[in-house]
Amino acid sequence: MLTGSIVALVTPFTHQGNVDFNALEELVNWHCKAGTDAIVAMGTTGESATMSHEEHIMVVAAVAEIADGRISVIAGNGSNATAEAVMLTERMSSLPIQGFLNVNPYYNKPSQRGLLAHYKACAEASELPQLLYNVPGRTASDILPEQVAELAQIPNIVGIKEATGDVARVELLRKLCGDDFILLSGDDPTGCEFMLLGGHGVISVTANVVPEKMKAMVVAATAGDAATAKAIDAEMASIHEAMFVQSNPIPVKWALAQMGKLEANYRLPMTEPELPQQQHIEQTLKQAGLI
Repeated sequence: MLTGSIVALVTPFTHQGNVDFNALEELVNWHCKAGTDAIVAMGTTGESATMSHEEHIMVVAAVAEIADGRISVIAGNGSNATAEAVMLTERMSSLPIQGFLNVNPYYNKPSQRGLLAHYKACAEASELPQLLYNVPGRTASDILPEQVAELAQIPNIVGIKEATGDVARVELLRKLCGDDFILLSGDDPTGCEFMLLGGHGVISVTANVVPEKMKAMVVAATAGDAATAKAIDAEMASIHEAMFVQSNPIPVKWALAQMGKLEANYRLPMTEPELPQQQHIEQTLKQAGLI
């Protein structure tokens, strides 16, 4: 339920700044039809950092209701404050979700001991499976493989989304945590290589735009079919690049708007891409036959 091609889903907004639940329903249905294995709701790509607690929980509940068992739902439960992450975990545990994705506390720059204490507190708040989320480029903290191995001893900490882009960590994490510990790439440009080295899937931004193609690449890569996986990944390379010409989720929301999936509305301080980036994204989509 927590492996394979997992989309880090965007949160559509109306022009007035409210959650666009009609567009959200269309996105969830699209991913169900496209064969996406799971949805992460209210992660970085979902603009969780600019959502109120009530909105956060409401969006996760809506995604789970729309999914209706057709696709696994993973709820983002991270925060820079441990007490807040624990509260979100407790409140969402009763929803029909399959697990949580818990990001390193951002801005605070905790020590390794602080990271361990944070994740242990969140794990104690729910019996549901939890995935660690290591993205130093956004959080300014890097949970090291040795500490991941310690957390892997906790029964409901079942895996990690590793978004450093350092594929050398795959072998080390497998050695330290065992083959049953789920290793997911959180870096689209290196996701294929990550899986060919033994990873179990991706939590992907690019999957928002090309869900079928991402699923096909993940199936090939996790089966060890390197030639097929690399060929499909090469077809997505320009999309991987375009989705990060500015901070996520600015480009991917702009792309989805050009594809007619939602309106390009953001929560401040996120704003629409600059004109050169808009043109670059649109040209990439045209070349890929998506618009």
